[in-house]
Amino acid sequence: MIEKNLIKFLKKNINFYSGVPDSLLSSISKKLKGKKIKHFIAANEGSAISHGIGYFLAKKKIPCIYFQNSGLGNAINPIISIAHKKVYSIPLFLVIGWRGSPGSNDEPQHMVKGKITLQILKLLGIKYYIIKKNKDKINIQNLKSLLNHSKKFNVPVACVIKKNVFIQSEKNKKIKSTKLQRSLFLESLLKKIKNNTRIISTTGFTSRELYRIRINNDLNQGKDFYMIGGMGHSLSVSLTHSIFSKKKTICIDGDGSLLMHLGSIVACSKYSKNFKYILINNFSHESVGGQNTNSEIVNFEILSKSVGFKKYLRITNKKEISKKLNTFLNLKGKVFLEVRVGNGSLVNLGRPKDFINIKKKFISK
Repeated sequence: MIEKNLIKFLKKNINFYSGVPDSLLSSISKKLKGKKIKHFIAANEGSAISHGIGYFLAKKKIPCIYFQNSGLGNAINPIISIAHKKVYSIPLFLVIGWRGSPGSNDEPQHMVKGKITLQILKLLGIKYYIIKKNKDKINIQNLKSLLNHSKKFNVPVACVIKKNVFIQSEKNKKIKSTKLQRSLFLESLLKKIKNNTRIISTTGFTSRELYRIRINNDLNQGKDFYMIGGMGHSLSVSLTHSIFSKKKTICIDGDGSLLMHLGSIVACSKYSKNFKYILINNFSHESVGGQNTNSEIVNFEILSKSVGFKKYLRITNKKEISKKLNTFLNLKGKVFLEVRVGNGSLVNLGRPKDFINIKKKFISK
């Protein structure tokens, strides 16, 4: 009922939406559709804020921007330097999924950000309304007051939504598909790498599957560093590690992650001579609901070569895995491997734990 009423309120009052898909908000972000509605899925939260600013400047109407509280860091710059009441004073209606709220049980990285989320909003001068539990009735009057406050004073406001208020899409399901599955590729990679290899993997199902496959199959060659947070930063961490480490570094990234901070790939041309990069491309934000990343419009072969990769390879089915993986691992220089996979993951995935121990193993000799 809360979900239905919130969507009804938003559609009645706002025609433009932009955001980054989030597991807490996926059930509503998918329903923000209609003849008069424009909905842009943004590469990152800062871009979503900027889309909203552009819409207001064109239409003089308030936009809605949605994202998980972990993305507040990306959003702060345009909020402060453009939308803030002491700068251009632009109204924005923010819908923020609150992972790691005090008293909840969540992953360590979410608990850290969750603890300070409201403090950040207060520091930004953003008035907010919290939606707490699924059994609670949503107070439409509070939402109206929040929206009116934004319009009257031309400032950003926020509707903060706790975990388990809406139906979540985070739980992974094994999907029957004729397309290559990510888990099959990851298992094949772990069987081929050498002991001096270091893998840095992106957040989401990729790191979780890599972690599970190692344990289930007793594959101990090489070491992994799982980017359990910091979406979009796998490439930069891996690139710099490859430059300063004597170990062979492989980055395993996702299409949503790469696009989130796409500018980072430019550094490959300027700073690196030997970098192995794997893009697992399923054209979606699978772990938070399967929303489109828009990666289908990108020619990654042209992109990779334009920023200095000497070789581009692509795998689209399981018959190609062994031969192209051998080529990828044996080539010297900067190599970009795109692996196109379907949605679907190993069921009942666990999550990496004991992060300090993972770090110590990764940096060990």
